[in-house]
Amino acid sequence: MPNALLNLTIRDKVKGGSMLPLSLFSLYHFTHGGQQILSSQSITINKNYILLLIVVFGGFLVFGFSENIKGPALPRMQADLSLDEMQIGLLLAFNSLGYLLACSFTGWLVRRAGMKFTTSLAFGSMALSGMFIYYAANYAALSTAYFLMYVGNGILEIALAILAARIFTKNTGTMMNLSHFFYGLSSTFAPIIAAALMGVNVFGPALGWRGMYMLMLTLTILPMLPGLFARYSGDEMKQEERISLKDYARDPVAWLIVAVLSFGVISELAVGGWLVNFLEKAYGWSSDASAGMLSAFFFCFMLARLLLGPVTDKIGYTMSLIILSACSGLCSIAAIIVGEPGAFLFALAGVGIAPIYPTVMALLAKRYRSAADTAITFTVTLMGIASVIGNFLIGAITEWTKHLFAYGELEEAGLIKGLQAGYLFIGICALLCSITSLLLYRMLRKRNEVL
Repeated sequence: MPNALLNLTIRDKVKGGSMLPLSLFSLYHFTHGGQQILSSQSITINKNYILLLIVVFGGFLVFGFSENIKGPALPRMQADLSLDEMQIGLLLAFNSLGYLLACSFTGWLVRRAGMKFTTSLAFGSMALSGMFIYYAANYAALSTAYFLMYVGNGILEIALAILAARIFTKNTGTMMNLSHFFYGLSSTFAPIIAAALMGVNVFGPALGWRGMYMLMLTLTILPMLPGLFARYSGDEMKQEERISLKDYARDPVAWLIVAVLSFGVISELAVGGWLVNFLEKAYGWSSDASAGMLSAFFFCFMLARLLLGPVTDKIGYTMSLIILSACSGLCSIAAIIVGEPGAFLFALAGVGIAPIYPTVMALLAKRYRSAADTAITFTVTLMGIASVIGNFLIGAITEWTKHLFAYGELEEAGLIKGLQAGYLFIGICALLCSITSLLLYRMLRKRNEVL
């Protein structure tokens, strides 16, 4: 494109000259291949694509908030409603069940009711759950409201993944990583914002955890609104043109992809639950120092999703999975072997593990273009089950190793050994992600289908 054209006014052909920012044109041209320049006086741009971008990016942003504001809120919920630890554990377990349940039927819902209805239902149920949480007077009411929120989260995750697979037809790896960058961005700042909002006074009393939840979940209306005015391609596909779940499950590649994603997500999610605990108990770090290292991990995590997307497009999705997950696993294992001086490697592991989930989504979008809803639903649902098992195994390995080495005066040494064993398993999961990615690469190469 000649440089002179960069200074042209961008006008929408359909709307007859409505102004659009140049930055939106640049993003559109990079992500969607752009459109033909019809004359020297105008550049056309698809406004519908911009609306769908807002739905995807905004959806992942509010999704990250809804999942990660619970940290500062749970202790206050526990105090206000006089809940014990078992009730909190059951609350979170019950919600995970709602999330997995939603993941299992969202693909069917998209096929039956369409993407517009499905995304609106997800955003609407999350906003409604915020109201229910605000008025929850007891444990049963709170559990019901939380269950509704996690059902909305599950619907939203699958719907956004399917929508992204439909619209990111070019530079898919880059755009998938960029989409999940917004999730990482909101996840990083959600606990800080939630803690600050709970202390804000509005017309007298502080918002507290109830007001904070209602306010934050009401934000889901923002990406819902442009979605109501957008057109969604793919809904018109006939049922006979889609691949059935039964036929999809017969493909061994599908199961290898599940294994790749499961090992990667176990390694990714486990860091948030175990890193601070490890640093405090194994190295004697303060809570602030340990939290700082976790923040460094998430910073590396966010930066990787923002910058490494073009790399995955350049060298291929399966090759990216092999290299990046191996780097993450080696960093985690090396951090344990080196000891406290190598603690920075815990944060550096975030660079390798961050692109795994969005890159697998890009792989599914490219390989199963006409069956993305089936492929994503199948993969994410089984991944969710595997991640629950994986987190249980980390705890079990830690406890078993602790008791194995803890005897007499060596009880503290046993605890350290247990924590090291548990974290080694996190690193091993990343290596297993790399190994299964290599098996996937070899299988796809035999079929001449490497992506």
